[in-house]
Amino acid sequence: MKNSILIIVLCCAFFIFNSCENKQPEPQIKTLKAGVILSFDDAYINEWHATNQKLKKYFWKGTFFVCRINTLDQSEIEKLLQMQKEGHEIAGHTYTHINAVPFLTNHSIDEYLNQEIDPMLDLMGFYGLNVSTFAYPYGGRSKELDAALLKKFKIIRGRAFCEEVANKQGCYYNNSNLVFSFSIDDTHNHFNIPHLLQLLEYAKKNNKILILNSHKTVDKVSGDYQTKNATLEYICKYVKNNNMNFYTLADLEKLH
Repeated sequence: MKNSILIIVLCCAFFIFNSCENKQPEPQIKTLKAGVILSFDDAYINEWHATNQKLKKYFWKGTFFVCRINTLDQSEIEKLLQMQKEGHEIAGHTYTHINAVPFLTNHSIDEYLNQEIDPMLDLMGFYGLNVSTFAYPYGGRSKELDAALLKKFKIIRGRAFCEEVANKQGCYYNNSNLVFSFSIDDTHNHFNIPHLLQLLEYAKKNNKILILNSHKTVDKVSGDYQTKNATLEYICKYVKNNNMNFYTLADLEKLH
């Protein structure tokens, strides 16, 4: 009887010991500090550079998605290099600003990469621009293209679906290397300051990173795809007054 009890005790002890040894530590969930990514698309280098001078007092940083790199002159390249040196991110936006969705109806993904991605990366690298993230022109994308581009870039950005309620917007960092942004261009159908404030407040209260995009930065809007410098200053003031962070898209790789 005693031997039987001893055997049972030893078996239980062995089971408990091995259970403790094999138990994996629970993954640590990173707590993000609320913040904003300000991103800019296309090739408005001179306008972006002028805006940077106005916003320096906020110690801000932005991500500039550049297309048509082969059309830029030396002064524009130097301005990009200067902004990169100051901590801003210079990123990719294709070689000729083509919409991937219609292109892929008659061409392969390899053709897209050969025409729009590889020449862009080669030339930007030649100029000393350190490109690790990418934004789709017009937001045109597919899952298959996402997979191909994520072999070349750490993070890729599409465009968020427009929702009226802040917490349903897809423009917050979602712990993924595929993210989406909300447009703050002045003539964008869903942009207005009250809604922008809702997005900012939701990010602040829930420790989210809000991802915004724009194009040409101007003092006075005269057409589509333009963002007022006053809007950008409004955002920068909100970020600083609420102890939030400015992030670049490349910063997300460190959080992923």
